[in-house]
Amino acid sequence: MNKKKESKVVPNVRFKGFTDDWKQRKLGEVCLRVQGNDGRMDLPTLTISASNGWMNQEDRFSGNIAGKEQKNYTLLHKGELSYNHGNSKLAKYGTVFSLQSYKEALVPRVYHSFKVEKGSPDFIEYYFATKLPDRELGKLISSGARMDGLLNIGYNEFMGIQMLFPSVEEQKQISNYFRSLDHLITLHQQKITLLTKLKKTMLEKMFPKKGSVIPEFRFNGFANAWEQRKLGDIADVTKLAGFEFTEHVVYSDEGNIIALRGLNIKNGQLILDDVKYIDGSNFSKLSRSKLFINDIMFTYVGTVGEVAIIKENDRFYLAPNVSRIRVKSDDSPKFISHYMRTDNFKNKVIFPLIATSSQPALSMENIRKFTINIPINREEQDYLAKYFDSLDHLINLHQRKLDMLKKLKSACLSEMFI
Repeated sequence: MNKKKESKVVPNVRFKGFTDDWKQRKLGEVCLRVQGNDGRMDLPTLTISASNGWMNQEDRFSGNIAGKEQKNYTLLHKGELSYNHGNSKLAKYGTVFSLQSYKEALVPRVYHSFKVEKGSPDFIEYYFATKLPDRELGKLISSGARMDGLLNIGYNEFMGIQMLFPSVEEQKQISNYFRSLDHLITLHQQKITLLTKLKKTMLEKMFPKKGSVIPEFRFNGFANAWEQRKLGDIADVTKLAGFEFTEHVVYSDEGNIIALRGLNIKNGQLILDDVKYIDGSNFSKLSRSKLFINDIMFTYVGTVGEVAIIKENDRFYLAPNVSRIRVKSDDSPKFISHYMRTDNFKNKVIFPLIATSSQPALSMENIRKFTINIPINREEQDYLAKYFDSLDHLINLHQRKLDMLKKLKSACLSEMFI
């Protein structure tokens, strides 16, 4: 790819071999309308999601919602496009997607469906993904959304918007590049989904269900029944007191020492995108809330039951609404943290103890009453902890790659179109 030269009508980044200016055209100059169907009602019935593109109605809505209206749906062929002019948080002025995963499909008649007469349909999809056409689309809206939730943008008006087009060959190169990125993004999303499902299944099968002391699956060499213990008997449970927070904690947006809030604990991980630093606090009065390796974090107000484990010293302190569980027995903190994340534990142990009020909450006393099933053999605890740690590692690895690819795609969309 080359950086652009001077002030030509070209994007900041483009593939080698292309130097011509992009040309402005109305969308209707390169596209033809697609309408009607041939009477076949057994084809896949699709809908557009701003976040996921084309989705089968069976998957998105757990059933076909077309009803009698299906006879009026539009027959779309692979490579043809639709503009869903519905307003959403992700797409204020609607979205455009090219049909890729199906050879043929039926789509809502209210979509503006069209095909590219000369050029790349994928190029047009990605052009709309840049949000560059939003300014023109915004000018076309006469009076907000209609009763059906769609924006007041007619087909002819939509086809009248101006876009900049490179040569057909450059359109194809750009399209192929973004399709390859989307393919990689989809692969990592699928792997995360599969690993998450595997973990969920194994969490339920490798820990005893309520009323049982033996799990359905376990590692070879272990046969003893598990023991039931109260969390308060094997761990010290505490929180940051209200007066400690108001009198001794000082929040800031910069620093090194982080106060872990409820929003920082999700899906077994510490999420540190939005943090508050407390370097200017009176730490001599906050010794109880200082966190160490293997301390378990547990949210007890609002979103109750999120769990994560501390993996480094001298960096974290408690914030309000998060409790600290410090194992004082010879049991594995990692095992206990995984156990507390099972659906069975949440449904049978946590939720029945939650105080019913405007905001869900648990007292420290009730947290100490949690019943924990624990293998007698510490080695079995470590085996289980290591197994689920490895699954977490794989999930996080694919999530990091997925995040990186999404950032790359976003950056390229902003640099490779005008």
